[in-house]
Amino acid sequence: MPDYSQEFTTIPYGSLGIIALPGCEELAHKIDRYLVKWRAQKQSEHKHSIAFAGYERDSYIINATFPRFGTGEGKSTISESVRGYDLFIICDVFNYGITHKMYGQDVPLSPDEHYANLKRAIAAVAGKAHRITVIMPMLYEGRQHKRTSRESLDCALALQELCNLMGVDNIITFDAHDPRVQNAIPLKGFENVQPVYQMIKALVNNVPDISMDPADTMVISPDEGGMGRCIYYSTVLGLELGMFYKLRDYSKIVNGRNPIIAHEFLGHDVAGKDVMIVDDMISSGESMLDVAGKLKDLGAKRIFVFSAFGLFCEGLEKFDESFANGIITKVFTTNLVYRTPELLKREWYCEVDMSKYLSYIIDTLNHDMSISKLLNPADKIKELLVKKGLKSE
Repeated sequence: MPDYSQEFTTIPYGSLGIIALPGCEELAHKIDRYLVKWRAQKQSEHKHSIAFAGYERDSYIINATFPRFGTGEGKSTISESVRGYDLFIICDVFNYGITHKMYGQDVPLSPDEHYANLKRAIAAVAGKAHRITVIMPMLYEGRQHKRTSRESLDCALALQELCNLMGVDNIITFDAHDPRVQNAIPLKGFENVQPVYQMIKALVNNVPDISMDPADTMVISPDEGGMGRCIYYSTVLGLELGMFYKLRDYSKIVNGRNPIIAHEFLGHDVAGKDVMIVDDMISSGESMLDVAGKLKDLGAKRIFVFSAFGLFCEGLEKFDESFANGIITKVFTTNLVYRTPELLKREWYCEVDMSKYLSYIIDTLNHDMSISKLLNPADKIKELLVKKGLKSE
């Protein structure tokens, strides 16, 4: 439960409200249950305090709807007043499990349509909220982080539109492909949160015989772009680090990018060791599985894949095959983006629940307090490993 030791710094910035965009209802309700529980306890401790009048509610979710017309056009309607509220809008722009009728056909919502719904929700608020924070776990067009030719920079434009034109005060995202995109909005809040603690907790809970001895386990980055997050993993766990780099054919462009010719490994011997491959997302999974296969060829023991966002754009069959062939052991992704029912049933899949962590972040920000300790969980990771007997104090 959050630390409320300093009473005078815990008065809310404004009445808390959560708007869940289509596809985010399950995550929002999990967050809501934590907040209702915590605040009921806080209210009971300060039941005679005027500052906490109305602090406890049955739910902090604001009723918002997003109806569609037959042409595919839409709008947002908020059914209650949000004047003076500290609003948190949760948006999963990659949820293709949500459909709508367009000219009589069922059409899945694209990232562009989810982003349009986000703007509709902000427009429906009509400037009445005290503060608006957008929680967008996987950043809209976040892979467009630099210009290499005459091409659009949609992520930067979207951030500027939300903050400079629509009045958004803070953006909270997870494991951004390149967090330097925050330079597009230097005067607004931008928090790039890493799910490291939750990933490690899921690993030690689901793989009880895992060792955190450098002689037994290594951390591997599948490419040079992911070295930053892997350095953090290896540092807090005290494990050795390795890396693959991608050899590309720069004479061709396939699906908007130069195709990968091969993955080359840089690092110490992996023979007989468990390996943790860490990346920000699994798109098709082809590159990740290629890396896993090469590690197996090098003699790696078990391979655990960690990715904040499991998109699986080309289905699950390749992962099923790799699991059946003993190449991968477990795949860990968060519940911050849409997961198909089929994925949740896979033996090789482990879901990492981020709802409690997000509840801490929302509750702390609503009290206008620093979230620095939440963003750097090194001490908490060490405490977990000591508790599990994987590290000494």
